[in-house]
Amino acid sequence: MRITFLGAADTVTGSRHLVETGSERILLDAGLFQGFKVHRERNWAAPDERLRHLDAAVLSHAHLDHSGWLPLLVRQGFRGPIYASEATRDLAEVLLLDSAALQEEDARRANRQGYSRHEKALPLYTVADAKRAIARIVPIAAGRALAIGSTRIELTPVGHLLGACSVRLAARGDATVVFSGDVGRSGDLLMPPPKPPGDADVMLVESTYGNRTHPSEDVEERLGALIREAVGRGGSVLLPSFAVGRAQALLLVLQRLRAKGLVPRKLPLFLDSPMAIEATQLYQRHRRLLRIKPAEVASLTDDVHLVARAADSMRLARRHYPAVIISASGMATGGRVLHHLKVMAPDPRHLIVFPGFQVGGTRGAHLVAGAPSVKIHGEYVTVRAQVTHVEGFSGHADADELIGWLGHQRRAPRHTFVVHGEPDASDALRLRIQDELGWPSVHVPQHGQSFTV
Repeated sequence: MRITFLGAADTVTGSRHLVETGSERILLDAGLFQGFKVHRERNWAAPDERLRHLDAAVLSHAHLDHSGWLPLLVRQGFRGPIYASEATRDLAEVLLLDSAALQEEDARRANRQGYSRHEKALPLYTVADAKRAIARIVPIAAGRALAIGSTRIELTPVGHLLGACSVRLAARGDATVVFSGDVGRSGDLLMPPPKPPGDADVMLVESTYGNRTHPSEDVEERLGALIREAVGRGGSVLLPSFAVGRAQALLLVLQRLRAKGLVPRKLPLFLDSPMAIEATQLYQRHRRLLRIKPAEVASLTDDVHLVARAADSMRLARRHYPAVIISASGMATGGRVLHHLKVMAPDPRHLIVFPGFQVGGTRGAHLVAGAPSVKIHGEYVTVRAQVTHVEGFSGHADADELIGWLGHQRRAPRHTFVVHGEPDASDALRLRIQDELGWPSVHVPQHGQSFTV
């Protein structure tokens, strides 16, 4: 068996792992690179010829750094099935269509305003490309093995996001591989704890929080205090949020704060993201996968202004009285949140709260680090608003939780590969796996590196 790391190796995004069993060729995830330009440019690289001849692709979950490269994969010639859980299939449709539409719009804007460095700005892929990829996604039930030739795959829920699963790949007469995908938290607001991975000969484990543990703060209490402080000085609160998962967790906490009277009951709450609106409906449809009571699921959007039209979003950005606005994207890399940032960032009354991990090189990471200005739509915007980061909303297991999840295995894998993390986080988790679990042969692969196991 040969494993090649075509993404999420030396960085936290772009999850793509090629497994060649000798008889089958299977791609685990097909994610977009995000963050630093040197990583984003990999999205445009010439395709690896092996990917044209895949037998199948398997998605761990729907976040774009795991699914967002599928339209290019299909455009470049892949004609096989893409397997995923049913909820992942539903969310991926929403995410991919939105991603394609944003890229088309960004290219049009760059051409119209002339700030592209290229003669003509082009989208990475189009809505038509996304639709072709979505049509290839085949839903499979978690816990039920499926044969791809002589190789069997099986999905196991791991929390983190609606539909998210680890992937077990068992080649006949060869090694068993478990790919963690993104592992969720034991105390996640929305999702149940991750299920144990089961024994494996080869383990691929994420390390987003491989060198950190989550703070013990009460996110409900912290967010409530921040909102009350901002409203008290006449400001609004902007929550740049991932439209899938994070936006729904924020709605849950804000509804609980309202119910307890910990934020003003009449304070307007806006969900300004068509994708987040659709995703919330999917969370409600798949409520059996959540850990919260059906009544709370049903009430996520009670008395919430759902902003679907772009014109309404622009009007919202110009409002002059306090409100709480949830808008995508979560790392402020694009989308409607940029219009709110342009208006709110220069005003010291306002509050900008990033409720999640910010990949290095993103606009969100610059803001959290205290940047005095940020570039939006080709021009620099001064930052005078209060900017803060609430880590407790993260849907990722921290280092202790990852070690605990791995520790459920009855025997040590022969090989372990630590992926999907910044270099320091991945290496820190590598050392803990060696020292605390006593596992042999633990590696942090580099981009493009291959191993025969």
